[in-house]
Amino acid sequence: MTVQGFRLYSVSMEAELDVLDAKLTQLVQLCHRLRNDNHELRQQLAEALNENKHLTGKMEGARSRLEKLLHRIPVDEV
Repeated sequence: MTVQGFRLYSVSMEAELDVLDAKLTQLVQLCHRLRNDNHELRQQLAEALNENKHLTGKMEGARSRLEKLLHRIPVDEV
């Protein structure tokens, strides 16, 4: 390989490495963004589950009170 051939090869390889470096940088940024998104989604899910548990408890309490009220209503005898 001549010196000029080596330089062309080196320049070409350097350009390919630069492209790979840029792609790797994008991939790392994407991984960080997805990790952050995943963390936020996990927090939102936990909050939604807690809210669901709270609302389910309120519904159970309302159902219980309604059942007690229904039992207190006199039944008409025919």
